[in-house]
Amino acid sequence: MEAIGTGAAANVSSEAAKGIFHQVKRHIRYVIFYQKIVDKFEQKRRTLIAKRTSVQQDVDVTERNGEKIKADVLDWRHRVEKVVTEKEKKVKDLEVKVKTKCFFGLCPNIKSRYQLSRKAEEAAATFDELIKDCQFDRVGYPDVPEPVVHTDFEAFKSREEVFNDIMESLKDATTSMIGVYGMAGVGKTSLVNEVERQLHEVEVKLFDSVVRATVSRIPVIKEIQDQIAYSLGLKLEENSLVVRARRLCERLRKEKNVLIILDDLWKKLDLEEVGIPFGSRHKGCKILLTSRDQNVLSNGMDATKTFAIGDLENDEAWKFFRKMAGDSFESDEELRSTAIKVAEKCARLPLALATVARALRNKPLIFWSDALRQLQRSYLEKSSDDISTEVHSAIELSINHLSSEDL
Repeated sequence: MEAIGTGAAANVSSEAAKGIFHQVKRHIRYVIFYQKIVDKFEQKRRTLIAKRTSVQQDVDVTERNGEKIKADVLDWRHRVEKVVTEKEKKVKDLEVKVKTKCFFGLCPNIKSRYQLSRKAEEAAATFDELIKDCQFDRVGYPDVPEPVVHTDFEAFKSREEVFNDIMESLKDATTSMIGVYGMAGVGKTSLVNEVERQLHEVEVKLFDSVVRATVSRIPVIKEIQDQIAYSLGLKLEENSLVVRARRLCERLRKEKNVLIILDDLWKKLDLEEVGIPFGSRHKGCKILLTSRDQNVLSNGMDATKTFAIGDLENDEAWKFFRKMAGDSFESDEELRSTAIKVAEKCARLPLALATVARALRNKPLIFWSDALRQLQRSYLEKSSDDISTEVHSAIELSINHLSSEDL
């Protein structure tokens, strides 16, 4: 029994001795092979700096392409900057000490060599981890542009009810497509712009994304796709409309709740051809349309609800006109009387009122009188049937009253 105990004690002592020997050997290595360890540190440092430069080049190209840098790339770059600066300083400081010898320059500074080797080895290991972490397929991702916020919306009293009804309909789960209609210049686009602005600013978001496209009289499917894709940060580089539609559809379906605003419809638009998933294909997708023709919305697009926007009340039309034209005519009775007649010719249409008022802002009576004569001409020839006579006259008048500086 005593022999067994003695043997066990001997084994323990032997293992302890081996452990001590390895520890001593490792520490001696720091002194003897310090230059080799420092060289390895320098090699890892150069490799890491080369990696950092390469990543920075990719970052520069990505940012020039309008993309955002991924979070893990930003974090890696931050860690590299911090580590390289800290480790380099510690190693350089110790290298200076190593060059200072002991005993009046007769013996190498053993302590400094030891400290330098340990710090260099630790730093090389840290550098190696960062090098291994530098495995980026891409350093960036497409940036979803911030929505353009329209702040020039005029909140007319006569439009409050329609606006509130539209907002409530957007909250209604049973309403998937909403239409807004009214004659040209009545303010349909301005109204949906304000809807979009408020949806972006509310604390509790109704939609993950709000995207929009202008359709126009002759729809160009590719342009409509591009407008929607841009709002989503999606690049459609394919030529095939079918492939583009498929990709756009896949992207839209990733949004849990999305509102698509399609402005200025003249006829039925094939949503599937564009790539808009709707109804059973994506129950989280709602569509807000604007058109001059209610039939396009109700019969062509099968909108769940439609809202009409009429012209302004007399009082709010005059107030709006005065706001746009300035108050220069308030002190001149003849000028004010002429201004009232000019405003009446704008048929209470916001676009016509704003266009004419801005063209005549701070102008003398002679300009106002000339404008009134132009607006009164019954034989005015319109270049297009797309807009009302009042709006057409307003636009023509504003062009005629542009100063030479504006031209």
